[in-house]
Amino acid sequence: MSSDATSPGPDPLPSAQRSTLSAELTARVPQLLEAMRSVGSGLELHSTLDRICETAAELTDARYAAIGVIDEDGRGLADFVFHGVDEATARRVGRLPDGHRGLLGALIRDPEPVRLADLTTDPRSCGFPEHHPRMRGFLGLPTRVQGEIFGNLYLAEKRGGEPFNDHDLHIVRVLATEAGIAIGNARLYEAAKQRERWIDGSVAVTTALLSGGDTDDALQVVAEQARRLSGSAAGIVLLPADEGGLEIAAVAADQPSAMLGTVVPPESGIVAELLDGQAVFLEDAAGDPRMTTTLAHGYGPTMMVPLCSDGRILGALVTPRTRGERLFTETERTLAIQFAAQAALALVMADAQRDRERLAVYEDRDRIARDLHDLVIQRLFATGMTLASAQRGSLVPEVRDGVGNAVDELDVTIQEIRTAIFALQQEPAEAPSGLRTRVLREINTAAVPLGFKPSHRFVGPVDALVGDLTGKNLIAALRETLSNAFRHARATRIDVVVDAGVTLPDGRKGVRLTVADDGVGIPAGGRRSGLKNLERRAESLGGTSRHGPGIGEDGGGTTVVWEAPLE
Repeated sequence: MSSDATSPGPDPLPSAQRSTLSAELTARVPQLLEAMRSVGSGLELHSTLDRICETAAELTDARYAAIGVIDEDGRGLADFVFHGVDEATARRVGRLPDGHRGLLGALIRDPEPVRLADLTTDPRSCGFPEHHPRMRGFLGLPTRVQGEIFGNLYLAEKRGGEPFNDHDLHIVRVLATEAGIAIGNARLYEAAKQRERWIDGSVAVTTALLSGGDTDDALQVVAEQARRLSGSAAGIVLLPADEGGLEIAAVAADQPSAMLGTVVPPESGIVAELLDGQAVFLEDAAGDPRMTTTLAHGYGPTMMVPLCSDGRILGALVTPRTRGERLFTETERTLAIQFAAQAALALVMADAQRDRERLAVYEDRDRIARDLHDLVIQRLFATGMTLASAQRGSLVPEVRDGVGNAVDELDVTIQEIRTAIFALQQEPAEAPSGLRTRVLREINTAAVPLGFKPSHRFVGPVDALVGDLTGKNLIAALRETLSNAFRHARATRIDVVVDAGVTLPDGRKGVRLTVADDGVGIPAGGRRSGLKNLERRAESLGGTSRHGPGIGEDGGGTTVVWEAPLE
């Protein structure tokens, strides 16, 4: 057994042996040059490491070769690429060496060439795991990239059972030098490609956020891109929760539904760090005591970076890997922080863009409301005054009646326009939940089977005055009356009025729904189940429901009046 380390001093080899060694090296120069050309022929890092292992094994006639890539902390191995062990054997052996102990660990701590005739007898060796191939002869030396230790090249078990000689050491040293150059180029290429992918991901996020789409969809794009770019098991976007802490707003994972809506409480130290604008990097999320939720179960290395723009914390971005996977490199951490900053800036810009669009809508709605009020209503009112004057001056009863009907129609039209003006003055975000909008939705829905659209009029601020429970029952009563008009009345005209300014018989303030049609009316002895439903619904709220003549000729049709307290 012997151990070699390069150091200055007298040459221990006799001149005859040196001549033999030089002759061997000279004879192997073509093979070495071809090996160097092969090693430097690619730019993908893992493929380059594979070629180095294979070439080193061929040059030294070794059965096995491997390269251990030292991690950024210099304490262990971040990657281990091997040659000569088939996949089935590798699976039986199990976990790859981490370089924290044994002979591989010694080479990391003391990066000098080591040559052993039997590595099993070396005190630094810690033995092999079960199913590991038999190995005796060993040659290991560091691989430097731009002056820094990148990793170690290992060769084992020279064919024929002979130990590795000086010729092997010298030729592998030359190969290691070329390998360092090839690895350096591959690392630069990998870093450039990695940055390009992150930049492309940032562009995709910015495009999604500024495209005017839904905010939730845009946040989902952020989560998906972060997961893909970081090679993580999940991408998670957290936003500040109303009750404090951070709430999961978007998830890209195999089972995202279990995470959505989960709130990480403000008591968590990690939440405090993130909201303070600090990035948090965990080696094992499942075992970290600061992780107070069960979501960390099964996750290992984790990056947690704040979504920060111009000192404003919008939330956080989390990218966890499963337990046992490699740690995030310093480059990946830097790129994740930059990506989160770009996503946060895009979120701020998207909010500003939506504010501008909302302002433009408000301005347009105000202009339309002014035009309707200042031009249309005034002209209609003037037309109504002219017609009313003509009605008083007419001596023909038919003309007076016709003009009177026209004036009434103009009054209804003016009320409908005023209703439209009131709706235009409301914020768009309020409209979907307002009683006014729900009434209009029922009217528009009924227009399809009726074949015409019922007219409508609102009196008073119905959205502000009518409570939720009364509003729900009023909508149900409206739906019932419109359904009856379609199925039984055969009406050609229906008028709907919602008045939030009435006073009920007991003195309370209430709302009145009036639905009048010009149909056939309620036949004697006919079913009245729908009317009874309306009565029960009103009485349950402390109101009343009644019916009477309609708006057809001679009172034809039906008018239903439904009243209930505002609250």
